[in-house]
This record gives sequence, structure tokens and C-alpha cells, in this order.
Amino acid sequence: MFLPFYDSNPKQNITIQGVTIGLIVFTVLAFVLFQGMQLGFADFRLALIPITYQELQVRPEEIIFVPEEVTLVSYAFLHAGWIHLAGNMLFLWVFGDNVEDAMGHIKFLIFYLLCAMAGGLAYVYFTGDPSAPLVGASGATSGVVAAYLLLHPKVKVWVLATLIIKFPVQLPAYVVLGVYVAFNLFMVLSGENGSTTAWWAHVGGLAAGAALTPLLKHRHVPLFDRGLAPPLAGDAGTK
Repeated sequence: MFLPFYDSNPKQNITIQGVTIGLIVFTVLAFVLFQGMQLGFADFRLALIPITYQELQVRPEEIIFVPEEVTLVSYAFLHAGWIHLAGNMLFLWVFGDNVEDAMGHIKFLIFYLLCAMAGGLAYVYFTGDPSAPLVGASGATSGVVAAYLLLHPKVKVWVLATLIIKFPVQLPAYVVLGVYVAFNLFMVLSGENGSTTAWWAHVGGLAAGAALTPLLKHRHVPLFDRGLAPPLAGDAGTK
């Protein structure tokens, strides 16, 4: 698998990725506020629980914090631990700025929240364990991955590739993100293999991202890097 950490893809339409930064800050603050430094502890008051969302069971009183409808978005701002949080925020940092650049600030925020909702709904209706709470921004960040794949498949991305050891390598986005998409599809088609990862939330976010990107991007922004000159060897993007 690949862990992306940098892409050379300068922004064209905005100066600062304010929404991307704001989402990262807000998500980290929410994690600290609700979980603090209690490693291994997940606060489920904002989590999405399929059987309570569908009103098949009443949510325990001690984890009632907001109406069930709100948890379709709020779950994306909680995480199961620091590693879970860091992984999602890294994906958002690397790929979010260029998606925000392609859509504009307001539409990108709407896009992110809709992808979170789509990921949540996919989990609610397709998970094999409807009593398991869902937390994490993976549905929303998967939508960002799908958008980036549609917008900038040819851009080179620096990743840590994992074999026996981790080592940095530069690969086209369509390779890095294509592997991510393929792996998630494999996991849901194979019945999730007893994994505790919410693969259906990832796939729901990917589907929403792919569907929404052509609708929400600026009209002048091409898909698949069409009409764009390849970057010069010495060019460096700003994140």
C-alpha cells in the first residue's frame, strides 16, 4: 500500500486552501475535545450507529448528544485514535487543496459534507455489523480522493511505499489512488473479511466524490488534466 505525503500540484484559482485547513483544525479540535489524550478510547456521542439511525434500537442515554440525523455528519469529526486521525488528515492535506481549488471554498465544503453523508449512508445500509458505531473522516476523504483522481490523475505524488520497509517513491496519482480505490472495492466485494474498518463508508464516499465532482467543479477546470501542460522537472507546488 501507499501512504501519500506530498504532490507537486500548484493551485490555480485560490491562494490559500482555507476550507481544507479549517476542516483539519476543526477535526483535530473535535478529537481533542471529545477524546483528549485517552489513547485507545473512542467517544461515541457523535458516532453514527446504523441500528439507532434506522430507529431499530434506542441509543443508550449516556451516548445521546445530538439528534440521530446529525450523526450522519458528526461522525466524520470523531476518530478512534491518533493514528486514525492522522491518516485521514494527511489525505485531506495532500489532496484537499487542489480539489478546493477546482471547486471554490463554499462548494468544496458542501462537497466534503455530502461525501461524509454518502459514506455514512452506505455504512448504515450495507455494513455487516449494524450495531458497530462509525467514526472517522474516511468517507469524506475518500470523496476527496475520487475527486482528485478525476481532476489530476497524471500528477506525480510522493508516497511511502510499504514492502518490507517503507521508502519514498514518486508515482502518478492514478497509480496511488487507483490502488486505494481497487483495494476498497475488493474489501467490500469480499465481505470485508471480518475487518473492523468501515469499508462501505469509504466506498460510499468514493461514489459520491466521483458523482459530485463534475457537477461542483468550476466550468473552466478540465477533468483528467486535459489541456494542461506537463509540469517542468524543477517545478514545486505549494500545499
